Amino acid sequence: MASGKLMESWTFQRTLPEPFKDYTDDAVFKNIASKYCTQPQKRSTLHAATLQAVLTYMELEEPAGGKSAEELGAIGSQTNTYTVAEYPSRTGELHVVVYNPANGKFTAGKYTTPPDTENSPGKYVFKDSQNTGAALLFALMPTLLSDEEFNEKYQQLKEDRAAGYPDMDETVKTAAVLCDNAYRRIRYSDTLATGGIRTDIAANGVIPLLKPLALQTGTYAPTEIIHGTFQVLKPGNTFKKKAEVIAKADFVGQYILSPARVLTPEEELTVPVLPDWYIIPKEVKRICEHAKITTDTVQPMRNFLLRGPAGTGKTEGAKAIAAGLHLPYRCLTCSANTEVFDLLGQILPDVDGKRTALERQYPSFQDIMLDPAGAYEKLTGTYDENISEDEVYKQLIDTIFDEMHEYYASKTSQQHFRYVDTPLVEAIRNGYLIEIQEPTVIANPGVLVGLNSLMDRCNSVFLPNGETVQRHPDMVIVVTTNNDYAGCKPLNQSVISRMSVLIDLMEPDEETLVERVLGVTGCKEKKTVQTMARIVHSISEYCRENLITDGCCGVRELISWVQSYMVCGDIRESAHYTILPSATADAVSRTEVEESCLDPVLPS
Repeated sequence: MASGKLMESWTFQRTLPEPFKDYTDDAVFKNIASKYCTQPQKRSTLHAATLQAVLTYMELEEPAGGKSAEELGAIGSQTNTYTVAEYPSRTGELHVVVYNPANGKFTAGKYTTPPDTENSPGKYVFKDSQNTGAALLFALMPTLLSDEEFNEKYQQLKEDRAAGYPDMDETVKTAAVLCDNAYRRIRYSDTLATGGIRTDIAANGVIPLLKPLALQTGTYAPTEIIHGTFQVLKPGNTFKKKAEVIAKADFVGQYILSPARVLTPEEELTVPVLPDWYIIPKEVKRICEHAKITTDTVQPMRNFLLRGPAGTGKTEGAKAIAAGLHLPYRCLTCSANTEVFDLLGQILPDVDGKRTALERQYPSFQDIMLDPAGAYEKLTGTYDENISEDEVYKQLIDTIFDEMHEYYASKTSQQHFRYVDTPLVEAIRNGYLIEIQEPTVIANPGVLVGLNSLMDRCNSVFLPNGETVQRHPDMVIVVTTNNDYAGCKPLNQSVISRMSVLIDLMEPDEETLVERVLGVTGCKEKKTVQTMARIVHSISEYCRENLITDGCCGVRELISWVQSYMVCGDIRESAHYTILPSATADAVSRTEVEESCLDPVLPS
């Protein structure tokens, strides 16, 4: 424990505050010391940060006038656990400090005024070039005043202040004893039999950051206000407002694009049914409205993009859109190796009743896009530098078709070929909703560009069997992507430009998130899940702020954590099986996450 950290040597070299400023160069007093000085040679030194904390506390107790309550700061306690303080810095910031006397640890943050409690504050760094520690000492004032000598000298100094400091030479001696009392009780806390004040500050001077979660849960909310009016450390803060509730009866099937259309019984089975716990986001409703209202226009809106972090409900949103439009739902999940034929289907020969891919290696779509002449030569043996991409693409289809016929002619009359539809082609033909998941992971950047003709006004696409398929007027494309995943790249601009509506989904509000998790897991302990949801939110912020990028922390991880809790019966134990290892694979980082995000909320 760095018990003397608050009294580093550089802190004694700071300019003293008024009315002690003139004593900055003569701050050492011989033969004057507190009762905690055990050396034969008595000596004490005026300490700038201690005096600043003392004077600020005095002004808070007895305002001199001219300052608002918000400018004076506040100090109090949270049960018997913490001292909580809001220190008005001379920089104009509000330094919020939480002190735990049991272990000497501080938590702090710097807010501009008026403070925005929904966002993380600035870091408090106890360093010569940054913060002097006055806010930390201000938070120690109730502990310092519990000592008889310190309290006596404090009252004497307060009387001098009220009288206008009639004898500064005597006042500075009183102040010197105050500073020495604080210094020795902090510096020698481990060896003092009584009166010691534990402080634990990291070697780099960085004080653990006060998290919005701690405010939202009321972890540090003062149960006793000693002086002042708190602006930050007060109960009642929430991190998001509850979302507008959209009744399922007012949404499901209310945006049918073609009222005269009748789905087959098989198609009806693939129209998503929304679970009871699902809360319909307003963004999903808006997409359905765009699709419905623009149906009779020259270019109806049918291409939609949902972007957002993991667990924000992109796939659930796509299914909900299908439910609102009353369309069968199909899904196509992309990978790094996805090629255009994975989207548009392939022609496969049957050999003895078994489907077999053609053996010849054809140029990929990327080959055609980057080097049309080379791709054409690979297909025909002829190099034509003036060949266009479209011509090469048609030649590719013709070549595959010719090989099919040659292969068929060389086999028995029982040999035949079949074209295999993909979910995308099925949606194109029949007017379904297709969700294309994570196209940004595709290594070949030209694959989705091959669908541009489908998303343009011509609304048609060439299939490998030579067929041209017109896009069904009800067919809807929903692209879902998370740019935060490793391996993801920005979506091609030509694809983005063809999206009718682009929506960035954010984390759901707390109430929606909790209801979703309760519905998925079947857990009945709403308050417990609410606490766990807030911790997940805090972990996510901590990882982002500290550049911990090797894991995930979102809704899916919360669901797993709640399920594990239902098995274990212990929040912290289940966190070690789920949310913590999901957040990071690094053991040291996991410990830091636990100390910063779980320890302030959960009992040890």
